[in-house]
Amino acid sequence: MKKTKALIGDAGATFVNAVITPLCCPSRSSILTGQYPHNHEVRNNSLTGNCSSPLWQKGPESATFPIYLNKQKYQTFFAGKYLNQYGKKDAGDVGHIPPGWDQWHALVGNSQYYNYTLSVNGKEEKHGDSYEKDYLTDLITNRSLHFLDDRSPQHPFFLMLSPPAPHSPWTAAPQYQKEFSDVKAPRDGSFDKPGKDKHWLLRQPINPMPNSSLTFLDNAYRKRWQTLLSVDDMVEKLVKKLDSVKELDNTYIFYTSDNGYHTGQFSLPIDKRQLYEFDIRIPLMVRGPGIKPNQTLQAPVLNIDLAPTILDISGVNLSSVNVDGQSFLSQMAPSLRNGSARPFFLVEYTGEGHPTTDPACPKLGPGLSQCFPDCVCEDAYNNTYACVRTLDKEHNLQYCEFADSESFVEVYNLTSDPHQLENIVKKVDPAVLQAMNQRLIKLQSCVGNTYCSLKCLGFTVPSKHFTNHRRTTCIFQMWRFIVQPKVCWCTQLSLIQSSL
Repeated sequence: MKKTKALIGDAGATFVNAVITPLCCPSRSSILTGQYPHNHEVRNNSLTGNCSSPLWQKGPESATFPIYLNKQKYQTFFAGKYLNQYGKKDAGDVGHIPPGWDQWHALVGNSQYYNYTLSVNGKEEKHGDSYEKDYLTDLITNRSLHFLDDRSPQHPFFLMLSPPAPHSPWTAAPQYQKEFSDVKAPRDGSFDKPGKDKHWLLRQPINPMPNSSLTFLDNAYRKRWQTLLSVDDMVEKLVKKLDSVKELDNTYIFYTSDNGYHTGQFSLPIDKRQLYEFDIRIPLMVRGPGIKPNQTLQAPVLNIDLAPTILDISGVNLSSVNVDGQSFLSQMAPSLRNGSARPFFLVEYTGEGHPTTDPACPKLGPGLSQCFPDCVCEDAYNNTYACVRTLDKEHNLQYCEFADSESFVEVYNLTSDPHQLENIVKKVDPAVLQAMNQRLIKLQSCVGNTYCSLKCLGFTVPSKHFTNHRRTTCIFQMWRFIVQPKVCWCTQLSLIQSSL
C-alpha cells in the first residue's frame, strides 16, 4: 500500500507497537467506547456474545465517542462495516442508527464486497454484483467524497470509513485480480513451527502443514493484498479531496485496524484470536497538525486509546468521559500536549465454541469452532485468556493465563525471543510470576483511565530473574480517522475474518 504509506505514514507518525483485542466485534466495541472488553462486555462476534445486541445498544453504545463529537457540533459520517451483527432483526434491524451519527451508511452483518444490504440513514438499500455500482470499497469512497462536498464549512467534520478489505471473501476489484501472482505468505519467524509448550489449541495443528493448507493460506494472502489496492486508492482519493477543499493541513488522519491475522504461524492456516504478536498487533499511522513527518514511535498504543485521542483533539475534557484508554496526542505531537506512555497493558479474549462436535473435526469433540478440513481448529471455549504486557525501554514481556482446566500459563521474553517460540514459564522466578499474576488481576478489574493505565502501579522485573535470556530491547482490517481540531474523519478497513 505505497500510497497509504506515503500520504499518511511518511507525512506523520508511524506507531510500531499498536495492539488490540484479536477479534473484530470486541475490538471495534473498544475503539468506539475507549473501554476494555471486560467493561463494555462484548465477548465475541455473536449476538449472545453481546455484539450489537440490545444490551450493547442500551448500554455502551449510548456513550460512544461520536456522541461527544456530535455535542461539539461535528458533522459525523459513517460508511461500511460497523459491528458483525448490526442490522439483523434481533439487533434492531436496519432502522437502528447508533447515536451520534448524522449520516449513516452501514453494512448489515459481516463483510461483503457485492450482494449486500446497507442501512442508509435507517432505510434498507440492497446492492447487487455490478462493479461500477456495487463494489463496496469504491461505494464507501464515493459517498465520503460527496459528504465532503456537501458538508457545512461552518462546522467541523468526522468521517469513519470501514470498507471490507482485506476481510474474507477477499473479492478484489476486477483490475487487481491478477496482481501479486508470485507472492506467498512469509516463511519466517514462527511460520509452520510446532506449538511446543503452548496452550493445547496451539499443540493440535498438523506439523509440518500439509500442502493443501499451504496452498490455501498462500492464496488467501495474495487475495488480501489484491483487495487492499482499492483501499490504497481510497486513501489517495480522500487525501486529494481534503487538499482540494483546503482542509488537508487542518485535518488529522488515523489509519489502523481492529485485529491482526496469521497465515501459517505455529501451523495455524488462517485466522486470528490468539495471544501472539501476529494476531494482536496492528498498523497505526497518523498525520495532522503538530505531527512532524517521518516519525517512528515506540510507545505502546491500544485500541482503547483511539476514542480518547480523537476526543482530546476535538476539545472534549477527558475527565468527563468514562474511558479506560488514554490520549496519545502527546506521543505524536508533544508541542500540543504533555503526557507519558503506559508501561503495562491488558490483552483479553473470550473463546468461542460450538456445543456439538464439528463434523470436520470429530476427534476433538465439542467446544471448538473455526475448524479446517485437516482438523485444525482455530478457537474453543477454553481459548479464553488474559495477558499483561510490559513494553518499555527495559522490558518486553508477556504473561498470559488461560481460563481452562489446566490454568495454563504462557510467558515470553520478546527481547530475546521476538517470535514467541519458547514459553519460559518454568524458567522464571516464582516471585516474578506471582507479581505478574497480581498485576493481571488488577488490570482485569480496572475501570477508567487512572486505574487501567497502571501508572500508579509501578512494577519492574530485574534481569536476574530471567536465567539464560538476554535483555536487549503487527493487515489487516484498517481504520483511518481524520480529525481536524474540531474535525475528524475515520476510516476502518476491515481485516480478514474467516467464517465470522
